[in-house]
Amino acid sequence: MFSHTFNLTALRSGDLRDLAGANLQDMDLACSQMAGVNLAGAQLMGVSLDRCCLHQANLAGANLMGASLAGADLRANLCGTNLMQANLSGADLRGANLRGANLTGACLTGVNLAGACLRGCTLTGVNLQTVDLSQADLQGANLSQANLKRANLYQTNLRGARLDQANLEEANLEQADLGGAEMGGANLLCANLLYTSLTGTDLSQVCLLGTTLDR
Repeated sequence: MFSHTFNLTALRSGDLRDLAGANLQDMDLACSQMAGVNLAGAQLMGVSLDRCCLHQANLAGANLMGASLAGADLRANLCGTNLMQANLSGADLRGANLRGANLTGACLTGVNLAGACLRGCTLTGVNLQTVDLSQADLQGANLSQANLKRANLYQTNLRGARLDQANLEEANLEQADLGGAEMGGANLLCANLLYTSLTGTDLSQVCLLGTTLDR
């Protein structure tokens, strides 16, 4: 692992391209231009990357616990990343690879996750109210007790996902795939389920009051 001695100007400008395994813990890298930089396995706990451009960067397996990435361009490889307690408010995660990432306790207010891969992600209890998850891949993700009120889940893959006790009030699930999802105690009050696939899904303990179903 690299030591914590880096030229800040070179870091912020993206001149240092290979930072795999680097220890950048608690550094202030806000507004940096780090597109395409290799940060795989890097230690980034508590780092400030607010409004940073990390487009196409490799953050696979990085530890971003408690980091701040508000407003950052994170259309990047975040596979297996630890994002527990991270601040991702307003971040651009469209099409990002978050397969197997842990987002427990993360702030996701105003993020854009359209088309993102979130397979097997841990999102337990996370607030995703009004978040755009259209055409995202959440197969096998853990969304137990998550707040998805008014979230956009149009054509989203939720096969085998855990949605027990999740709040999906007024969520748009049109053409989504909920096949085999665990829905016990979920709230689907006034949700849109037009053309939604529910094959193998048990809705016996789900609130469906006011829900829009296929005609």
